[in-house]
Amino acid sequence: MVNNILTSKSTKLFIILGGFFIANALIAEVMGAKIFSLESTLGIAPLNVPIFGHIFSFNLTAGVILWPIVFIMTDIINEYYGIKGVRFLSFFTVILILFAFLFFQLGIQVHPADFWENGLKDKNMASANAAYKSVLGQSQWIIIGSVIAFLLGQIIDVFVFHKIKKMTGEKSIWFRTTGSTAVSQFIDSFVVLFIAFYIGPRISNGIGNPWSFSLVMSICVGNYIYKLFIAIVMTPVIYAIHHIIEKYLGSATATEMKQQAMRD
Repeated sequence: MVNNILTSKSTKLFIILGGFFIANALIAEVMGAKIFSLESTLGIAPLNVPIFGHIFSFNLTAGVILWPIVFIMTDIINEYYGIKGVRFLSFFTVILILFAFLFFQLGIQVHPADFWENGLKDKNMASANAAYKSVLGQSQWIIIGSVIAFLLGQIIDVFVFHKIKKMTGEKSIWFRTTGSTAVSQFIDSFVVLFIAFYIGPRISNGIGNPWSFSLVMSICVGNYIYKLFIAIVMTPVIYAIHHIIEKYLGSATATEMKQQAMRD
């Protein structure tokens, strides 16, 4: 039985795709605590356009570097393993994200060794433990917002993907992947920031520092534009991955899997 699982190409492919899916989602959650300037990173002047009463520039959560890959992986898994495959990985990923943040909190609570706590002072860090906490100790509202946004985004991505594929059949891979990502990323980009930085801090008796509506909207718009741009740019990559998978599975197996995925 074990040998059958290990020699099954479809099973090994699911493990590989699922592994990348979960790893990217978890890493993106941890990275998302940082807000960075895209323009400064690229060495260009900030856009500085007035929008929603705020000066808009591309200030993005660091998680956007990986989230487009997560949603592309969603579409590839959806193509060959259907709604059930994506749903299983999505809920399993949420469990692992919560598991990771639980142990991050435990890691924060243990008392630091003195030599480690003071070991980074020569690098202008007053407290290594404070730096550790600032990176891994995300607020409960960031975690809640991330999890809700992730699940909503996945559900919507799968739904739109299947609707488009039913209309277009096997043609227009770019349309169903980009179309589903465009809709799901819109939901994901706005939900997570509104819960984490606008709604959450305002209903938790002053816990956390709430952002203004204009600031949240500004960063949401920047995140979404970036994600959509990357999704479009990565279209050739999607076709390349499809080609590799078709060659690995064989035409007959790949076709059978895609047909079954649409029936599930």
